[in-house]
Order: sequence, then C-alpha cells, then structure tokens
Amino acid sequence: MPHVICPQPIHPDGFALLRAAPGVSVEVLQDRSAATFAARLPEADALILRTMRVDREFLALCPRLRILARHGVGYDTIDVLALTERGIPLTITPEANAVSVAEHAMMLMLACHRKLTGYDANMRRPLWGFQADLPSFDLAGRTVLVVGFGRIGTRVARLCAAFGMRVLVRDPAIAKGTIRGTGYEPVEDAGAAAAEADVVTLHCPSDAATRGMVDAGFLAGMKRGAVLINTARGTLVDQVALERALRSGQLGAAGLDVFEEEPVEAPIPLLGAPNLILTPHVAASTQEGLRRMALDSAAAVLACFEGRLDPDVVVNAGVLKRNR
Repeated sequence: MPHVICPQPIHPDGFALLRAAPGVSVEVLQDRSAATFAARLPEADALILRTMRVDREFLALCPRLRILARHGVGYDTIDVLALTERGIPLTITPEANAVSVAEHAMMLMLACHRKLTGYDANMRRPLWGFQADLPSFDLAGRTVLVVGFGRIGTRVARLCAAFGMRVLVRDPAIAKGTIRGTGYEPVEDAGAAAAEADVVTLHCPSDAATRGMVDAGFLAGMKRGAVLINTARGTLVDQVALERALRSGQLGAAGLDVFEEEPVEAPIPLLGAPNLILTPHVAASTQEGLRRMALDSAAAVLACFEGRLDPDVVVNAGVLKRNR
C-alpha cells in the first residue's frame, strides 16, 4: 500500500483526495524532530512538502520514496540533482498560487504608494487627515518594471496595466515579440530599465543567474524614490544593500514577502529600515491558494502511483522517461 507523508498539514480537501484513493494511506507528522523523521520517513512512498529544506541527508531517510511533491512553486531549497540521481520526480503546483501571489504583489505596491502603514498608525493615535511627511501617490501614470514574465509576472503585468501603469518587462526566456504582443514593452537590460521605473517588482526564480541580482549597484541605479516589490525569492535581493538604500532615501519604499534566510525568527537589521512593509512569505497562502496547492500536489502523487504523471508539473522531467 503506497504511503503518503505530509510533514506539515495541507488543506483538508487535499487530504480528502488522497484518502479517497483506493489502497493509499496518509500520515501527517505532528512534529518535525529528527527522531520523528528518522522513525517515519523510511515508510514514505511520497512526500508532500510545503517549506522544508531537502538535501542528501534528508533523502537518505527515504529509501522508498517515489515522488516528492512540492506544495508550491519554488524549489531552491531542494536538492534536485540528488532526486534526479535516484530517479525521483519533483513536482510543483505551477498554476495554483499564481493569482494569489499576483494579488499580494499589487497589495504591497498599493500599500507602499499610499503609505498605508503610516496612516494606519496615525489613526490609532488618533491623528486625522493628510500629513506632509506621508505623501501618497497614484499608480496610474507610473512606470513599472516586471522582472520575470511567467505565470505570476504575466498576471502582475495585466493588473498593473489595469491600474493605468506603463509596463516594462524583462525576461530573457521570453521572445520580445511575445511581450510586445501582450501589450507591454520588452527591455534588454533590467538595470537600465530600473533607472526609469517608479516600481520594480520581482517574479523570477532564484538561480545562478538571478541570485543577488538586486545588489547595491542595481539599487543605486534605480530611479530615486522608486519602490521595490519582492514576492519571488529573498535571495534575489541583497538585504544589507536594501536596508542602506531605504535609509538613504534612494528607495522610497519596499514591500517584501520573502527573505534571504527563512523563517525570520529573530530580529535582523533590515526590519528596522524605514518605509518598509513586510509579510512572512504568505503571498500564496490565501484559502483559495492553499486549497489549489493541496489538491494539485495530491493529484500529482496519485498520478505518480498510477503511472500517468504530467511532465508539465515535473521539474526534473527527464526521470520520467528514464523510469519508464
């Protein structure tokens, strides 16, 4: 009987889908101690993981593992090579959280421009009315640079356009004609485009080409007073440089849902920077998004057991042909 282990709870509808499958058992670990992992992971034919690091040491505890299903999209904390060497497919939920993250990015953009946290704090004093030290701005008429034109970036571009913004797009993997065909302006150099953008919003994966891309030089080249939004991966941004740019006024504001090291469980210098709005990596975690991710990851597990796994959701799709 295939056994599915979820080290963290997922939406009840995902559990229901798994439990309804004939011959499949499901287990949720109540704690994630080393002792529990050592005792239970050897029984796993499938793992559904939300936010955990998976390395060779972790995988050594999983001799029966047939599939690792990521409850989400990012996999920068997972050793894909180690999985591939063992012929274990890694799946993601490509469409499940795109709407949720795109809306969150827009929320941060609006909150930064309208000084939401500052005016909220004033009302609790209470201090009424417009304050000269809290100037707010329309999104309409401003220029946004969308870095990454995948499932989330395309949605953010549409939302920005609906607000009346001029939309620049940087994504070397997408043909410029395709970007133009959707009504946006492709750019060759993200740094040069950032110099004319009022907002830079990040929607690309963290890899060797993008890690640390928003460094001191990039931030210095941005339009003074511009806003940075990051709902992608914290490792895209040099947090020390970001803090300095906020304190110096080079950046007008920033909205972050992701951080270099997660979870953030102790104070870090960045948290004290001005004009900064923070959320704890929850952009995808609407009730709808959580349900979609749970259902999609559960469906991938069952498809794997039945030998019908869709290559479109597999990161290391080459293992499917090899396994056959």
